[in-house]
Amino acid sequence: MGRTTAPVADSDVLASHGVLSFQTGRLGYQITSASGKSIFAVTDGARTISAPLAWAFGDGHIGQSYLIERDGNFFESRVSYFGTLKTLDFTPGRELSDPKDLEQAMARPVSGSELVRCFACHSTASTINEKFDRTRVIAGVTCEACHGPGLNHVSAGEAALLHGETGQEAGTIFTPGKLSPSDAVDFCGACHGTYWDVKLQGLVGKTNVRAQPYRLEKSRCWGTKGDARLTCVACHDPHQPLVRNSGSYDKNCLSCHLATASAKVTVDHPGPACKVSTKDCASCHMPKYDLPIMHYAFTDHYIRVVRPGEDYPN
Repeated sequence: MGRTTAPVADSDVLASHGVLSFQTGRLGYQITSASGKSIFAVTDGARTISAPLAWAFGDGHIGQSYLIERDGNFFESRVSYFGTLKTLDFTPGRELSDPKDLEQAMARPVSGSELVRCFACHSTASTINEKFDRTRVIAGVTCEACHGPGLNHVSAGEAALLHGETGQEAGTIFTPGKLSPSDAVDFCGACHGTYWDVKLQGLVGKTNVRAQPYRLEKSRCWGTKGDARLTCVACHDPHQPLVRNSGSYDKNCLSCHLATASAKVTVDHPGPACKVSTKDCASCHMPKYDLPIMHYAFTDHYIRVVRPGEDYPN
């Protein structure tokens, strides 16, 4: 999460690709990078316009999108980098089949609440009084993005060290890990997609697979109030890089499910043993779905017994 946004000069993707190109019909897109600067250009063969990129969103594993800043206004580029393609393609949902001019083909304006939300989820300290403040932006999701302002916490810790005491800093910082299961999942869902985000936006079909908190809460094992063993942070440590080996999560599944068919169901282990296997659980019960516009297959966090040939369950 610490690399989810960066000034263009700090983008490893752009630094490692001197030239990125994409052609669609008569329109040609190109990003040229050198010496910490990246110039985005669009041409229709007769005319070319260009602008320096300002911000990069995403670390590039799945993709990376770009913002242009001009006269204090922000614009989202129509094309993005995709990790599986190793090149550019249309930014998801931003393709125009017949743009009215090169300016529209190049980018679209981003302002108001949309700009606030973009930076709020991808950076730290970007919002003051519900307005975006470019002078305070800290690139990436850092400690204070989740834990809140840390001055009192640091001061209390320093005072405790000075006096040879411990524990004096308790209660001086917000700790998401102490939230109830439902609140904890909604906390992560503020950026990753809650139940109400999906319902209010009308996200149906495979597009909502990216709303992992919403999908998780659909799981039978979530119940009505949730379970601390099934929250986002029970499986994913936000302080560490994402673990992509599905077998690494078996221990989390077996914290609720029995490991053998002969074992007896208990209060601590209410889930029966799987009749097929006790390893690589997620590979069967959390299938991946390919999103063509993202050029990536996302893990479905709706934990269930997947039936062969069944339709995607909304």
